[in-house]
Order: sequence, then structure tokens, then C-alpha cells
Amino acid sequence: MRTIDRQAMRAILLTPQDRVLLMRVDYGGGDWWITPGGGAEPGETPEQTLRRELAEELGFALPALGPLVWRRRVAMTLHQRRWRQAEDYFLIETAAFTPAVQDAPEAGTIREFRWWSLDEMRHTSERLAPAGLARIVLDYRASGPPGSPPDIEIIED
Repeated sequence: MRTIDRQAMRAILLTPQDRVLLMRVDYGGGDWWITPGGGAEPGETPEQTLRRELAEELGFALPALGPLVWRRRVAMTLHQRRWRQAEDYFLIETAAFTPAVQDAPEAGTIREFRWWSLDEMRHTSERLAPAGLARIVLDYRASGPPGSPPDIEIIED
């Protein structure tokens, strides 16, 4: 089985009402609610990656890159490939908007968009990634951006 190493950037889009935009996706193993973003292309900066991914997935023009608030490393098997993905999560404060997929390949995996409250995220039985997303946002609201590199969450299937 082929292993793919990938660096990904993810956006935690947060409204003043503490709602976070998540996308319901199905990559073949059931539904997950995830933050928008995706893999960096060779030579891209984190900001360039997020600008491209948010435009493709949401039709959203990134005003500025927000602070890095979380990191995780994920190892998973998907479509008969082994993925080792390093993900950096940036918090971007924004007004709510209606997402519109702009890139045809993305449309095949994105099932739905939804603005979630922190309470809904804490009490749902749906699968969210990262699982501690509500806590990440609450920590940001309580203390601001982390002063040092954030913790790394490691997940292997």
C-alpha cells in the first residue's frame, strides 16, 4: 500500500456569535464534520494554501491569515492508500456567510455546510474533526492566541 505524506492547512472560521463553519464530508468511511482547508501544494505558504482551499471549497476570500491555534497529525487509510497528514489549524474571525463550492472535485465529497454553536459541537453524536474543536475555540476566546506553538494531537487508525 502506498503511503502519502501531506501537509494540510485548516481554517476554524468563527463568527462573533461563536459559531464555527463545518463541512460534512464522506471520503468512503462515513460522514465526518470537518473544518475547511486542505493539502499544501509544493512551494505554497500556509496563507496561500488556505486562500486557495477556502476559495475552492467555500467561495470565500480570506481577508488575512489568523493565528495558529492547534496542530494535529493524522495517520489513516483512505482509498487504498495510507495517509500521514500534518494539519495546522488557523482561527479566522468572520461574519457568517453562505458557502458555495467553486471547484468541481470538491463538490463530490462535500455533502453539506453548517454553522455550529460551541454547545452543539460539545454535545453532538456526529463525528467532528478535530474532536476537541469546541475546547480549542473556548481556549482562544478565554486567552487569545497561544503564545507558543500549540499542542499536537496524534491520531492513528
